[in-house]
Amino acid sequence: MTLSNTERKIIENSIRDINDFPKPGIIFKDITTLLNDKEAYGVLMNHLYQRYKTYNLDFIAGIDARGFIFGAALAQMLGVGFVPIRKKGKLPYTTISEKYTLEYGVDEVEIHLDAFRDIKNARVLLIDDLIATGGTANAAATLINKTGALCVEACFIMALSFLEGQKKLQEQTEVYSLIEVH
Repeated sequence: MTLSNTERKIIENSIRDINDFPKPGIIFKDITTLLNDKEAYGVLMNHLYQRYKTYNLDFIAGIDARGFIFGAALAQMLGVGFVPIRKKGKLPYTTISEKYTLEYGVDEVEIHLDAFRDIKNARVLLIDDLIATGGTANAAATLINKTGALCVEACFIMALSFLEGQKKLQEQTEVYSLIEVH
């Protein structure tokens, strides 16, 4: 299931561009204006519900922090559990972690070791607001699979397709992006 042209326009028009943030030359895609637009947020969440209601998911995993907003709401709509994937040092229980490369260094994400409640081959949807180079998303999908669960798809509200993060992520899971920024 894909967005209709009308739905796409409603969502696209609700996202604000911020020039030169966080540094000169970057156009930041601000989703706060999507979140506070009840029509756009409703269109988005209804679309995600319709897309994923037949996937037989056990959990939705959201990437810190904007993935929490979409993931927790969708998990509730689908009647499944929500699992946060956090930056290192933010989870209180026993974790496993995965490092990934940044433009100037390395970062790390973590998940609780028992995040999927020992459900064998738990079916998990990974969600975040945006995929750029794919480092964080790849690390998150790897973590899901390391726990013995199965990342059945990774979903993003937007993809910066010129950075090819989706292409790299498709090596380990299906990828769905609602809006492509070329």
